[in-house]
Amino acid sequence: MRFLPTDEQSDFARTLRSLLGSAEVPAAVRAWADGDAGPARAVWSRLAGTGLFALAVPEDYEGAGLLPLELSLGFVELGRAGVPGPVVESAAVSVLLTELADEALAKRFLPGLAQGGAPATLTLPGGSPYALDADAAHCFTVSAAGELRLAAGHGARLGSTDPARRLSLPPAGGGELLAAGPAVIRAAGVAGRWARLLTAAQCLGVGEALLARTVEYVKQRTQFGTPIGSFQAVKHRLADTLLDLEFARPLVWAAALSPGPGEVAAAKLAAGEASYRAAMTALQLHGAVGYTEELDLSLWLRKARPLRDAWGSPSACRAEVLRSLTPARR
Repeated sequence: MRFLPTDEQSDFARTLRSLLGSAEVPAAVRAWADGDAGPARAVWSRLAGTGLFALAVPEDYEGAGLLPLELSLGFVELGRAGVPGPVVESAAVSVLLTELADEALAKRFLPGLAQGGAPATLTLPGGSPYALDADAAHCFTVSAAGELRLAAGHGARLGSTDPARRLSLPPAGGGELLAAGPAVIRAAGVAGRWARLLTAAQCLGVGEALLARTVEYVKQRTQFGTPIGSFQAVKHRLADTLLDLEFARPLVWAAALSPGPGEVAAAKLAAGEASYRAAMTALQLHGAVGYTEELDLSLWLRKARPLRDAWGSPSACRAEVLRSLTPARR
């Protein structure tokens, strides 16, 4: 099994990084948090031009096929740039509809998802009841009874640690019934696993962004006439953060190559915790300025904990890893 991206895959990631570096993403994040989706939709449109969203859609529906490794590489870059919107959920809906194998539903929704022009969000049984950015996307819900519905509305907005992650509670049992039965439950399980994998990739990117910004800051900030980055305690804290991220990286790639429940849970656990610790390091080493909203650092600081808990909290992921390692009783 190859754990390193190919040259072509690395080139794709670099292309995304370059595109997002010139896309004024921080301004789009702030606008999104204020309810203005225009700048973020412009970023999504540019991402769609790279074929990113098509990586979760079969070729028969204007996609590139289901390519979890390439998609994971892309989502690391989305996390690194802090791209707003239900990017994970849109991909998960694409997977759900693909697994459901309903021709009419696939033709209705998948081409728009592949082109990035029709974002979607999703809630699944056993997960968070809150839909992410449902006021700016099609909201799909799956009930414990196996009903897949397109919600009629997004419900009341709720507060969030990350203002760019707008949460709402979709009306229960309402909206258009799209499908029902055991096939929906099975497809939802696969979609949830993809959502967990892509969130792990996002966490990795967020952690890398926090570390990079902190390294630059400690080179500039001085105490006693010396950059604080030269202090041994600071070096050790940054080195520990780097080790956490580098430990998580191969777990994410391994899960993308073999997306079993245990592998994906291990990747999400490691990447989520590494990202959160990177946020704590960034906040400590930036000092008081790290608490200010005016500093772009706050856009990533506020993402670290919500992403750590999204699509599988640390405790839920630990339990899944344990189940995968424990032989089933007969």
